[in-house]
Amino acid sequence: MCRHVINRRQIIALAAVAPFLAACKPQTAGPEDIRWGREVCAICGMIISEANFAAEVRGGPDRALLKFDDIGDAVHWLAIQPWADSPDVEFWVRDYETGTRWLDARAARYLAGVVSPMDYGFGAVEANGPDTVGFDEMHAEVMEIGLTWRCITPEEQET
Repeated sequence: MCRHVINRRQIIALAAVAPFLAACKPQTAGPEDIRWGREVCAICGMIISEANFAAEVRGGPDRALLKFDDIGDAVHWLAIQPWADSPDVEFWVRDYETGTRWLDARAARYLAGVVSPMDYGFGAVEANGPDTVGFDEMHAEVMEIGLTWRCITPEEQET
């Protein structure tokens, strides 16, 4: 009679492989790391290299995550999505002051007049200050500016 016995080596091997197997499952919530200088903006195709301005949007039926080099690009891209107003859409932006923390884009405050990668001129900060504006004001101004010349148009996006 042959019995299958799990020995110590097999247990150690399973424990060592488990984190790699878990990493294969796609993330469906929260922001993700950006490979600076390697990943490109979802709307303009430029390399994302300035941590202080990066943004991410997660949503839609497949909960896909898209990455952007400037909050303005993310605002314009999200505006043309049929699911843009869904309550489960996540919108993240990097902290302008540190470049290391993700902030909820809708709760962040925005410094205006900064030099940003796509010239929308906003940098996200966590704290309210006399020289900051809220998400709605930033959003309205970005939409008024329109897409920068470097970006594809919404019509090109839909095709």
